[in-house]
Amino acid sequence: MSTNKTPQTLFEKIWQQHVVAAEPGNPTVLYIDLHLVHEVTSPQAFTGLRQKGLKVRHPGKTMATMDHGIPTTPPDVPITDELVIKQINQLETNCQEFGIPLHGIHSPNRGIVHVIGPELGLTQPGMTIVCGDSHTSTHGAFGTLAFGIGTSEVEHVLATQCLLQTKPQTYAVKVEGTLGQGVSAKDIILNLISRIGIGGGTGYVFEYLGSAIRALSMEERMTVCNMSIEGGARAGMIAPDEITFEYLAGRPAAPKGKAWETAINQWFALPTDDGATFDQEITIDANTLEPMITYGTNPGMGMPISGLIPDPDAIKDVSERQTLMKALQYMGLQAGQPLLGQPIDVVFLGSCTNSRLSDLRVAAQLVKGRKVAETVRFMVVPGSQQVKLQAEAEGLDKIFKEAGAEWREAGCSMCIAMNGDQLQPGQYAVSTSNRNFEGRQGKGGRTFLASPLTAVAAAVTGKVTDVRTLL
Repeated sequence: MSTNKTPQTLFEKIWQQHVVAAEPGNPTVLYIDLHLVHEVTSPQAFTGLRQKGLKVRHPGKTMATMDHGIPTTPPDVPITDELVIKQINQLETNCQEFGIPLHGIHSPNRGIVHVIGPELGLTQPGMTIVCGDSHTSTHGAFGTLAFGIGTSEVEHVLATQCLLQTKPQTYAVKVEGTLGQGVSAKDIILNLISRIGIGGGTGYVFEYLGSAIRALSMEERMTVCNMSIEGGARAGMIAPDEITFEYLAGRPAAPKGKAWETAINQWFALPTDDGATFDQEITIDANTLEPMITYGTNPGMGMPISGLIPDPDAIKDVSERQTLMKALQYMGLQAGQPLLGQPIDVVFLGSCTNSRLSDLRVAAQLVKGRKVAETVRFMVVPGSQQVKLQAEAEGLDKIFKEAGAEWREAGCSMCIAMNGDQLQPGQYAVSTSNRNFEGRQGKGGRTFLASPLTAVAAAVTGKVTDVRTLL
């Protein structure tokens, strides 16, 4: 329990512990414990430091990796994208000059920044964590306040280890009950966003609570927190517990010996106090959830896999109606029709949402003994080199390859279509990533967001399929 007389939420405790200066009417100066850097959003920030003659305030509280533009082709295939080559070389130069630890292109620990932070034990309860990447909210699964920042803010954190922030409000997302067969963590977050829309969490930090959340593994919790930003929230958080501690124990950067015992005692004090109030609340019954899939061009356009595509004429708000009409036109879909049976061309299993070992395990278990449909390209992209090596040690790569899938190198890959891994115009993809905007996975490409299980079901049948029919 908190020693404060007034019960506090998890967010309020972490915020209060990191306030450097606060003046009424002005943004708060917040101390940042961990700053994650990658090759895409950092070059201008380092240029700014040079121009001002500044150093990195705490190089040891910064960690860099390469993930966005890295090709997922075999290591012996040379990189041909001039922009990617430039970004890689620039990050290497910047990190060497400013003394920042870098997991470079040949590092055994390289991977998607939001996969390797937890994997290395850098992400720990009670921290404030930032990165020039919107999906930094992933780290909130450990009971951290983690959020994405812009390029000018990246420079500010590098120079000062602090950040100006306006305090958000709190939003309790309570998920009670038990997930049914074929229903996963990805379906929880897609269901939430379909209910509140992509702006429903604007100005808030989500805290995920309830029996269904507590039952999730750490990797599943990361999936939920990862897409908080898609619901408009500043961040998403889950209070640390024994599952958190078990995951962290023994990881390279985790505390050891007496420091571990001290840390555990501090982490036990973080969960929201009994009687603490939130500014907003929503409750979801996990028992009623189905596998989810999106049908439109933002993550809020989602529905149960057995549902029908909404009719724009049934929407009163003119702007919302026009947005849906435009989305369906782009997606080539008809209102009132099911998505079940919709032919697809590509399946992408990867991204900072669903590229961890547990995602690969459940996907391999389902695809084992089956074949990928002849009309489908199925790309499996591990989230880090460590995930890739462990998956190969367990023989998961062989299962995917025997089924007809492509086993790729670690990286962001088709999530952002930055490195040759992309859809062709008009192609349909079932993707385990987090965004389905127009052209997000390739110009003219059409994306259905779904869980790893739903993705595999589509890969082996060649069409949008309810995975529960295969289990």
